Amino acid sequence: MTAWLSFLVVFLCSWSLRDLVVEACTCVPIHPQDAFCNSDIVIRAKVVGKKLMKDGPFGTMRYTVKQMKMYRGFQIMPHVQYIYTEASESLCGVKLEVNKYQYLITGRVYEGKVYTGLCNWYEKWDRLTLSQRKGLNHRYPLGCGCKIRPCYYLPCFATSKNECIWTDMLSNFGHSGYQAKHYACIQRVEGYCSWYRGWAPPDKTIINATDP
Repeated sequence: MTAWLSFLVVFLCSWSLRDLVVEACTCVPIHPQDAFCNSDIVIRAKVVGKKLMKDGPFGTMRYTVKQMKMYRGFQIMPHVQYIYTEASESLCGVKLEVNKYQYLITGRVYEGKVYTGLCNWYEKWDRLTLSQRKGLNHRYPLGCGCKIRPCYYLPCFATSKNECIWTDMLSNFGHSGYQAKHYACIQRVEGYCSWYRGWAPPDKTIINATDP
């Protein structure tokens, strides 16, 4: 009986640990603009190789990338050759395909290395909307002084002039919502921020209160 109980305890502990690891990666939804503004590095790149590095309990995956364009991070690292991520998806590791797609990749720099993960914004380039691509080039940098506040339950109100209320949470999740795909929160005259959409470059001299 003692041996059976010992086996049962070990089994339950192992199962609980495995379950904990699988569910360990939980990310808070973030608008693409915030993902851009909060990242050290934002690039468009193609993965041309990968190598499993013996770092940590599960290892670290090192992706070799061919950088197509840099949108943020010139002063920190003008050219990115490697992207590092956890090898395990349960620890928020990103799985990128080699020699298939161009990706938008955001990440942070630590000790001279660029790290990314499931909680960063990464996407196949051809899946980005035209508004998101324009945001990377022009609009998102104009809004880094703004605050995008998620709205999970109605009613939601801005508490300061530099806030934009993000309502995608009411019907969608994360980057898949309409605001995330088509809007940027732009800083206007006197520090006011408001949502912007359209094809022409935004006029920073006026307040555009157009709400999605």
